[in-house]
Amino acid sequence: MKLIHRQGWRLIGGALLSLILLITAACSNEGTPSNSGETGGQAAGSKNEVTLVIGAYSVAKDAFAELLPMFQVKWKAKTGQTVVFQESYEASGTQARAIAGGFEADVAVLAMESDIDKIQKAGFITHDWRQSPNNGMITRSIVVMGTREGNPKQIRDWEDLTRKGIKVLYPNPKTSGGAQWDINAIYGAGLKRAEAETGKKDPALAKAFLKRVHENVESLDKSGRASMAAFEYGVGDVIVTYENELLARIKQGVHYDIVVPESTILIENPAAVVDVNADKHGTREVAEAFVDYIRSSEAQRLFAEYGFRPVDPTVSDEVRDRFVTPAGLFDIGYLGGWGEVRERLYSAKGIWYQVLADL
Repeated sequence: MKLIHRQGWRLIGGALLSLILLITAACSNEGTPSNSGETGGQAAGSKNEVTLVIGAYSVAKDAFAELLPMFQVKWKAKTGQTVVFQESYEASGTQARAIAGGFEADVAVLAMESDIDKIQKAGFITHDWRQSPNNGMITRSIVVMGTREGNPKQIRDWEDLTRKGIKVLYPNPKTSGGAQWDINAIYGAGLKRAEAETGKKDPALAKAFLKRVHENVESLDKSGRASMAAFEYGVGDVIVTYENELLARIKQGVHYDIVVPESTILIENPAAVVDVNADKHGTREVAEAFVDYIRSSEAQRLFAEYGFRPVDPTVSDEVRDRFVTPAGLFDIGYLGGWGEVRERLYSAKGIWYQVLADL
């Protein structure tokens, strides 16, 4: 791995989408136990078994393939009860809309807090999930760029994505939380650049910078995973994505160079018990235990193996040397928080849609 250190259709809604994802959940993940077809967390014919429904964003799938069996062992030893998982993995925005529309996940693990907020606003999360440790977050990452081995296009920073002939990939922010992180990173880098040049965060200059990058975008895929699949198939010159996604692919033997921009955004990924569903299914105890477990040191070390930056301070210190922290790292607060970002960038008349309309 080479690190370059330079600073028409609306989505299917409601019951139909919920049914599709519930079928997906029941059939998900080879090797993962599945129940006899009932939904929710009622024991499958025995109080010695409990079903827990997980609605997660697609990027979490590989880590969860190891984490879920680890939790099963812990819960079995503690209670004598076998946890049977039903899993659904989708782009974060799609998953959030499904749960808010009636998909009965007991636990939501999503790409960004605004997606958890959608579920809360729909009335399915009733507790203050931000009062949990680390403000409800379970992992962190940063937005980076991935190039083909050897970085043949000599990508060094965001400005290089505006060069003539450079083909860029990132997913669609209407469906993908990862895409919103990507766009937030580029827009925020534009604000940082404007601030350095003019002394103030100028949204017009940041919008112009985002537009110049987007002019080179080759396609807008449904999810970050779909963008990565397209890139590995041969589409594009550079992919904008999570650092952990590239680190995980490199670990699996795929050849990438990782370019860490001078200015980029800190990604924070939340998890929460979906209260209404957990209470309906009688799974609150196991659901809360699962969310606590994925914040544990053991789970955080496993997340680090999949390229995530841990939220646990002790584990974060242990793995600090694995990660590069750019000088211009900023968080969502630099953009005004998710409420401001949703309105300024992603509302019907927001900057993102202005950029699309201008092209």
